[in-house]
Amino acid sequence: MNSNSQTPVTGDVPATKPYGKDIDGNAVVSSAFPAKYAGKPKDSLATAISGDSKSKKSNGKAVVSSADPKLNGKAVVSASDEVLFFKDLKFWPQEGELRFRLIHFWEARNALTKVLFGLELLLIDGQGTVIQGFIPPNRIEAYLPHMFAGSVYRLNKFYGSKRKNVYRVAEPDVIISFTWNYVLSVLLNSPVPFSEDRFRFYGYEEFEAACDLKGDLYDYVGHLKLVNEQALSDSLVLDEVEIASSRRILVHVQTHDGPVMKLYLWDKAAAAFCEKFKALGKPPTVILVTTVNPKRFGGALTLSSFSSSRVFFDMDVQATREYLAWFESNTEVANRVNAEIFTKAETATIGELLSYMKQEGAKVAWFECTATIDDVVRDSAWYYIDCGGCKTKATKGPTTLMCKKCGKTDIVGAAEYLTKLAVYDNNDHASFVLLGDVGRELTGMKASELVERYFEANESVGDDHVVSVPHSLTDSIGQTRTFIIKVSKHNLDGKTQSLTVTKVLPLEVPALEGNIDEDVEEEPADDNDGGADVTVKKNFDGIESGETKRAKCG
Repeated sequence: MNSNSQTPVTGDVPATKPYGKDIDGNAVVSSAFPAKYAGKPKDSLATAISGDSKSKKSNGKAVVSSADPKLNGKAVVSASDEVLFFKDLKFWPQEGELRFRLIHFWEARNALTKVLFGLELLLIDGQGTVIQGFIPPNRIEAYLPHMFAGSVYRLNKFYGSKRKNVYRVAEPDVIISFTWNYVLSVLLNSPVPFSEDRFRFYGYEEFEAACDLKGDLYDYVGHLKLVNEQALSDSLVLDEVEIASSRRILVHVQTHDGPVMKLYLWDKAAAAFCEKFKALGKPPTVILVTTVNPKRFGGALTLSSFSSSRVFFDMDVQATREYLAWFESNTEVANRVNAEIFTKAETATIGELLSYMKQEGAKVAWFECTATIDDVVRDSAWYYIDCGGCKTKATKGPTTLMCKKCGKTDIVGAAEYLTKLAVYDNNDHASFVLLGDVGRELTGMKASELVERYFEANESVGDDHVVSVPHSLTDSIGQTRTFIIKVSKHNLDGKTQSLTVTKVLPLEVPALEGNIDEDVEEEPADDNDGGADVTVKKNFDGIESGETKRAKCG
């Protein structure tokens, strides 16, 4: 064996290394693979690997026996083997030598039975051509410990197979199948540079044309608009318990000034998003997700991650760095809101909303509903004090305000709307709940301004006093307004009949424009409800007067 294939790779390694070890020998193993593969010694890379894991030595160098005893126990790469590029591959067994960088690898399983089909690989050669590789399941245990994303390899003896017809991740018709007697070894100091990665980007129109066809899986890059229906801000906190339970994250992503699309990240992609989000310490601006599947869901085009998908943020790779530079130079274009960004809300009466909530198979949805305000409910507080950061309802400690979600024990609180309206249309009645900035759309004023004005006008009252319903709210009684209503999971589960308002349209503007659910905190958590999964009704009715007092710090 050539000596330059007997030592570990020391070249550049991509920022994301899903499996194996990094260049310093630290274990990096995906949860999808057995933990016994973690912590393998680095000198294992100095061994050439073939179809049989039994190793022998010849002239002091590590070699590996072939599965065929007639080969005298040696599988040695010949210096005369022809070096091939991916464009030269044919549909039959080949004896030449391939040299490539391993970009990524993942398990291929049956979607229903979860039966393991094998290990799939994404490889790039010295000409920048990307191709897919495959290792059958009975050989994974022997070769997985030697697979390191970012490393450069040489492969002798392989089989050119026909690529699959669905969910392809590379252009060539050929897939490299690792045969029973192949020889794989690390290639060091290659005279030919290998690109770290190569992406295949699609835009909205291209994904629209490929929707539901189960064809090639392309990559998508853009700037984030929402994360799990929350607007981007430094106070954005991911609910990891909910994400782990639902196994997904929903992000709204826009490419340049095109339409915004919903992108669902599932399982490992969702976990990668959470891990990178925490490491970054703030919401990212740019996201790149590889090999996404375009599907039509609820009448709208959506994208979903696959087992082969990877997630990158702002400065992770060259493509995200370039997009971030464009974004920072074109903020006006990037932040432009188009009418096509979000699925337009369907018009519905109160009766139709109540009927929809009872339908079997109903999903979370938004509706446009015109109703008359009958009254502002006054048997509970019309506002709550949030933590000022994550917008969760603050709790009162011995001397300070605290936030259970953030874990902070001394926070600056601010008043936020949590106002219940009794509304009607025709012969039907309902309860609509205004939260956060949505209340300002009705009154024209922030809740914190109304609370501060009250205390300024009533200096004799103490901080424990609960502010009565202001005139700016009661003046809305009798108005007929158009609301964007979210039928939430809690409505569908039957936990509450109160409907969350995500937008109040201006009186002079009859048509919906822009985002229908941005900047809305649907359920401010309190210290008794266990977090964000409590219903709006429970939050509204469960706020005690002692917890809706004036914030001592502002």
